[in-house]
Amino acid sequence: MNYASASAPHLSQTQARLLHLAAQGLLQPLRRKARRGDLVAAVERMRLLQIDTIHVVARSACLVLHARLGDFPMAWLDEALAQGQLAECWAHEACFVAATDIGLHLHGRDQRAHHWAHRHAARMHREQRVSMEALLAGIRDNGPVRAADFVRTQATQAPGWWQWKPEKRWLEAWFALGELMVARRERFQRVYDLTANVLARLDPPFDAAACALTTPALRRRFILDSVRALGVTQAGWIADYFRLKPAVGERELAPLLASGELLAVRVQGWPTSGYVHRDHADTLAKAARGRLRATHTALLSPFDPLVWDRARALAMFDFEYTLECYTPAARRRHGYFVLPILHHGQLVGRLDAKAHRDAGVFEIKALFLQPGIAPAPALVQALAATIAASARWHGTPEIRLLRTQPAGLARALRAAWSTTG
Repeated sequence: MNYASASAPHLSQTQARLLHLAAQGLLQPLRRKARRGDLVAAVERMRLLQIDTIHVVARSACLVLHARLGDFPMAWLDEALAQGQLAECWAHEACFVAATDIGLHLHGRDQRAHHWAHRHAARMHREQRVSMEALLAGIRDNGPVRAADFVRTQATQAPGWWQWKPEKRWLEAWFALGELMVARRERFQRVYDLTANVLARLDPPFDAAACALTTPALRRRFILDSVRALGVTQAGWIADYFRLKPAVGERELAPLLASGELLAVRVQGWPTSGYVHRDHADTLAKAARGRLRATHTALLSPFDPLVWDRARALAMFDFEYTLECYTPAARRRHGYFVLPILHHGQLVGRLDAKAHRDAGVFEIKALFLQPGIAPAPALVQALAATIAASARWHGTPEIRLLRTQPAGLARALRAAWSTTG
């Protein structure tokens, strides 16, 4: 059933994209130098910030923030965690969330018992309870620990969690089960402490009210937060944001429409209703009147909320994306860790790069424009400026460009860099 009435606002696909980008903080660049508070505000806006360990360029979480904030010291992220303004938890995947939201995720942990991390942790606790309990008792008696504080006693070639030393697996299991949290990071390594100790240091202070929500009320909150973060969405895209199960359907959203918490919209080409959070009512009105303008160009992480749902990215941006770092090199089409390119409201291409930090070189192995996207002068200038800014931020100001598609784009980019120094 389609719940959008004939009187509901009607958006073109372009207008829907602009509303989506506005909600995510990617419609226009930040007009001033980033401040520390902007980092936490960006996480609050997205509701979560996914963590990933790959760092051929900057780590994913920093790339996501750079796309929204421009240049900022990467140390700010670790400092916000250590100061209790952010916390780590399992949400979409392993994520940073604002301190104000951590109670929701701790309380909602049981609802995610289907998640692979929780399943592994629960099984490990059943099978290795004595060792895990001894580890937890040691932290209780002696304070926070890193996995590096334990010496590996034997090598293993098993994949995933199972290639870790036992203590690392137990620490991660307690983290998934909620007994431990991440107090801070040291050179990206997690420092684990008792959950109660981490919660006691949160800023603002931990609010236990979230832990009193009923299961239906908590699910309702996650649904509303997902729609607000997405700007405009179909029902079928909502559950993925916080990995909710079962899937969210239009019947479940009907009471939220009736209460006015959600607004129904009609989007050209969408077979079902679109949904907008009431907090975005003014932005929706601007979108419907053609008053939103995209002026931002950015390199996106593969784990940016804008693109992590590949079906949504395909439907909204006509952008088909596959993360190929787990694909054998001979079978990769575009590269190991390819960054989608956002330009003025469109995903116009992808870039495979590596930051050689010791040499100060930002190597672009390949840059591909989407079919039908011409390397017009305005695009070339914006792309050249964005790549140069990213290279400087990485501490690798020398750009080495190997190949582009179309081939003539390489010459145009090099010419742009030569004129700007």
